[in-house]
Amino acid sequence: MVHAPVRVITVEREYGSHGAEFAHDLAERLGWRLLDSELVAGAARVAGVDPKTAARFDERLDPWYYRYGKMFWHDNVYAPATSGDEKIFDSERMLELIRAEILEAAQQGNCVLVGRGSACALAGRPGCFHVFVYATASAKKDWFAHAFPERAHQAEQHLAAFDRRRAAVIRKFYQQEWCSRGLYHMLLNSCIGTDAMIDAVQCAAGLCAGLPAGQTESVTR
Repeated sequence: MVHAPVRVITVEREYGSHGAEFAHDLAERLGWRLLDSELVAGAARVAGVDPKTAARFDERLDPWYYRYGKMFWHDNVYAPATSGDEKIFDSERMLELIRAEILEAAQQGNCVLVGRGSACALAGRPGCFHVFVYATASAKKDWFAHAFPERAHQAEQHLAAFDRRRAAVIRKFYQQEWCSRGLYHMLLNSCIGTDAMIDAVQCAAGLCAGLPAGQTESVTR
């Protein structure tokens, strides 16, 4: 069976696992574009909103009372006023725009995409390789205590809440479980170190330096 060369790598990550740093280093090693906060900035640009406004919706769902009220807006005289094809900018709109950014980036290729449902948006697409980065509870707690010393005593609560929020977004928008092994080609514990992680991904995705240009090893589920 002929497999398309891998030209896109998605990196999903537990909060505190150093997955984003790994993605940055992987992109640098490959000489590919890194799309992390750039996905949010792209969505903001298309929507015509301030990037800081868009960032408030990053990997979050709208509050339940907002979602409940939105169900009735179109049939209610109190619905927010919009003109033409203008759309209200909220978490749902943000996710739609980010998905479009992900698909466009994948079309161009040679990029590493960080989180935001990229593995779901590109599931089954030829030439895409999906990675999930996790870490031990103690490693994540140590990171949190170093990053936020004033909240170190609440590390477990904050770490769990952040991952629950990411999982809720994926469940709502893609009807998938964020940490489901079936979504990913490779799961990596960041305790092995960034260099080992990069080497493992390059080898598994057929991007090792020893392979001829454009040739990849088979990648199977």
